[in-house]
Amino acid sequence: MRLRELREDHDLTQRELAEMLHVSQNTYSQYETGKRQFPIELLIKVSEYYNVSTDYVLELTNVPERK
Repeated sequence: MRLRELREDHDLTQRELAEMLHVSQNTYSQYETGKRQFPIELLIKVSEYYNVSTDYVLELTNVPERK
């Protein structure tokens, strides 16, 4: 997923994003590395935060715009 790319493009640390999502930094790290499945409700929060589509976060499209 594009989680790391989006986070770094917005100059955020894993800890900062984890706090926003109300998860531990370790849990968020596991989402970024694919060791843990990213819950749908967090996928929606992240896509809203970055103002991109969920398909973009999931790498189903290279077009970041939300429809």
